[in-house]
Amino acid sequence: MAAAGAGVSSPVCILVLGMAGSGKTALVQRLTAYLHSKNSPPYVINLDPAVHELPFPANIDIRDTVKYKEVMKQYGLGPNGGIVTSLNLFATRFDQVMKFIEKRQNASQYVLIDTPGQIEVFTWSASGTIITEALASSFPCMVVYVMDTSRSTNPVTFMSNMLYACSILYKTKLPFIVAMNKTDIIDHSFAVEWMHDFEVFQDALNQETSYASNLTRSMSLVLDEFYSSLKVVGVSAVQGTGMEEFFEQVSSAVDEYEREYRPEYERLREKMDRAESQRQREQLDRLQQDMGTVPMENSPAGSGSAAEAASGPSALILTRGTLEDEDEALESDTDDVDHQVTEESHEEPAFKNFLQEAKQRYPARSSH
Repeated sequence: MAAAGAGVSSPVCILVLGMAGSGKTALVQRLTAYLHSKNSPPYVINLDPAVHELPFPANIDIRDTVKYKEVMKQYGLGPNGGIVTSLNLFATRFDQVMKFIEKRQNASQYVLIDTPGQIEVFTWSASGTIITEALASSFPCMVVYVMDTSRSTNPVTFMSNMLYACSILYKTKLPFIVAMNKTDIIDHSFAVEWMHDFEVFQDALNQETSYASNLTRSMSLVLDEFYSSLKVVGVSAVQGTGMEEFFEQVSSAVDEYEREYRPEYERLREKMDRAESQRQREQLDRLQQDMGTVPMENSPAGSGSAAEAASGPSALILTRGTLEDEDEALESDTDDVDHQVTEESHEEPAFKNFLQEAKQRYPARSSH
């Protein structure tokens, strides 16, 4: 195996995406068995909370963390809403998953991630973006789009698959591999020919007279550039054929990640770090300005030297209550203070009533 012999410092994360029924889980099972046969056991993660049984041993299973049916009952959701919510809840703890992967990076060279059957749940949800970016920012990461070859013999259906693959490529911005599955039913050579020879694809479209065929004909010109850089491999999850070619494409995708994607992710990370540092500095500056404009209640207007004003609030806080006796005598103006009112304002209510009654009872004595 070409990829298994290559020495990589970090595990390679393989995100397996595809339409419902394309054979994602079956392909993950075949990849797991193949890697075990090569004495390179992978680290397997299942992100499908609605799957009943897994045909492979999973190191991390979302079903152990989130109960899919309980989420549906608690939030009153349907099947798709339950999957989305379960994935969102799991994404809040994905930092722990990252720690587990880091601990196993010396033991496992590959991390296989099986996603939910409904492709839009992972591709276009916030949780899918969080998981993808978390993995891609730390490890070499790629997307494997599983396509059902037997259902793509129709050129319109084939174009629909390619358009969805193109949208995922530009959404994830990661190295991309199209795994044409079920080659045990039909060989994938016709699809490769359609991708590389525009005229052959047009001849196949000429047999279609629907509006969709006209749209497909115009869209096929747009995808020429997409086809030119696309990695395609035919596999059979049932028979296990195409595994060598698959891991050769994986090795090529790792080189592409290191050459093009990792510098971009590091640049984005540095940009985010600088923005966060700038935001913290701005908050600190605003805080210092707000504290510097607070007037001291016991200081008369216009008093104080310029040095004291420049010392800032911190110096005022440190020196408050430790002034010399002479300064206290100068700053406190006792002539303007009515001590009787001040003392009575601090008495307990019952003692206030006692003073009032005493004044009313002995008015003549208090007047002399």
